[in-house]
Amino acid sequence: MKKDFVREWMSTDVITVTPDMTLPEAHQIMINEEIRRLPVVDKDGRLVGIITIGDIRSAQPSPATSLSIWELNYLLSSLKVEKVMTGHPKTIHVDATIGEAARMMLEHRISGLPVVDNEGHVLGIITESDIFSMVVMHEWGMEHA
Repeated sequence: MKKDFVREWMSTDVITVTPDMTLPEAHQIMINEEIRRLPVVDKDGRLVGIITIGDIRSAQPSPATSLSIWELNYLLSSLKVEKVMTGHPKTIHVDATIGEAARMMLEHRISGLPVVDNEGHVLGIITESDIFSMVVMHEWGMEHA
């Protein structure tokens, strides 16, 4: 099981965003697609960061703020992904094993890893859910979706 390769279990239909996208746009993508993280890529498709739902929540102002709702909306609408994203995120290579991915996630306390090629292009993403699915399918002999 831990010898399975990341390329066999990663999600390949990865939605990405650019650093200049606004935070509300990225948040809306997460809501619409029911995902919790978005790789951030440059114009050549190379990974430059990752933004999570937690990053977006952390960027929202405290309820104790003295700003008006209009001021808050204006500030949030102009905030760019690059100001909130984690730059240079942990990644895993497409040819790594699931065991390596799981170990890296545990060591760094993260729930997903962008999967990249040698040039840093995003090929997929592997998450705790993907690894859990692999364990369940191996354990109960279910077919890979």
